[in-house]
Amino acid sequence: MWHIREDIRTVISKDPAARSVAEVVLCYPGLHALWAHRVAHFLWTHHLKLCGRMCSQMSRFTTGIEIHPGARIGRRFFIDHGSGIVIGETAEIGDDVLMYQGSGLAGTSLEKGKRHPTIGNNVVIGAGAIVLGAITVGDGARIGAGSVVIRPVPEGVTVVGIPGRVVTKQDTAAAQLEHGRLPDPVAEAIRLVLKEYDTLEKRLEKIEEVCGVITPQDELVESRQEIEREFTEGGGI
Repeated sequence: MWHIREDIRTVISKDPAARSVAEVVLCYPGLHALWAHRVAHFLWTHHLKLCGRMCSQMSRFTTGIEIHPGARIGRRFFIDHGSGIVIGETAEIGDDVLMYQGSGLAGTSLEKGKRHPTIGNNVVIGAGAIVLGAITVGDGARIGAGSVVIRPVPEGVTVVGIPGRVVTKQDTAAAQLEHGRLPDPVAEAIRLVLKEYDTLEKRLEKIEEVCGVITPQDELVESRQEIEREFTEGGGI
């Protein structure tokens, strides 16, 4: 019974949209999926595997969240919105983990045995992010929205991109993952390339001026400026 009360308190503390206990109990599919998983996992570990799978399938049908009954989930686990979440059979999730809609802990091997990720404590997995294979995500790590993680993640870092790359060390609690403020390594690379291009262009102009070389106007200037404008207006550069 204390697990149920703790689950409800977790939702209320992590979701500002939660207004009452009744609303949380009746209207949160992530909570329903977690409770159904506890039943399915009990059946699975007590050699009633078919019953466990049937329970998890019923939960998937009603909540849109697929958690294999073999997965191990720690305390104060919270699924925000939840639609499209997939958690594989050999996945292991620590305490105080938060997963957003569309994220997944998936396998990459057809072999029996450990093939899904191990997630540490206080980890946040952003919307649409996928963690693949029997890798470990360290305590306090943050996975940015839409990332694809295929390598182990150290403790206390932020990972973004495809494939996922470490972009920052974590200074604040993992629950404070603000997707709009995450670094964009692709935009950073483009910014560096454009900066180097400007530097080389200026140096070339000086050489041509000294040598008295007359060069035709660059036809790509307008196209390049348009691309820079699009990135700037979109917040990419």
